[in-house]
Amino acid sequence: MPTRLASCSCGRLTATVSGEPLRVSICHCLACQRRTGSVFGQQARFRREDVVLAGASTEFVRVGDDGGRVRFHFCPACGATVWYVVDDMPEAVAIPVGAFADPAFPPPTVSVYEERKHGWVQPPPEAEHIP
Repeated sequence: MPTRLASCSCGRLTATVSGEPLRVSICHCLACQRRTGSVFGQQARFRREDVVLAGASTEFVRVGDDGGRVRFHFCPACGATVWYVVDDMPEAVAIPVGAFADPAFPPPTVSVYEERKHGWVQPPPEAEHIP
């Protein structure tokens, strides 16, 4: 069972995960674009019991298009998001894939909000594509 370490830029906030992700996805919504400073957000969802969180975080709550709340936890020193929880899915913890700094991380299997996708972005063809 693999163990992976995700951390913020300064290393003060970490998430250690055991096992494989439940899902790896990319999101093209405008909120993820703003949050990441990139053209999409990529995240891996893990079972809560497989995640050990360490360090102090600041929480930002965002209300999604459907009215659901997402609680983002970021480092108060460097500002990098390390984990978040969707209120409707308390059994899972999502971690931005970039926080793992692992080019061998599994590719996304789901691509959402594709109607907001930048035209040059090409998600894996075998991924589930959700408009």
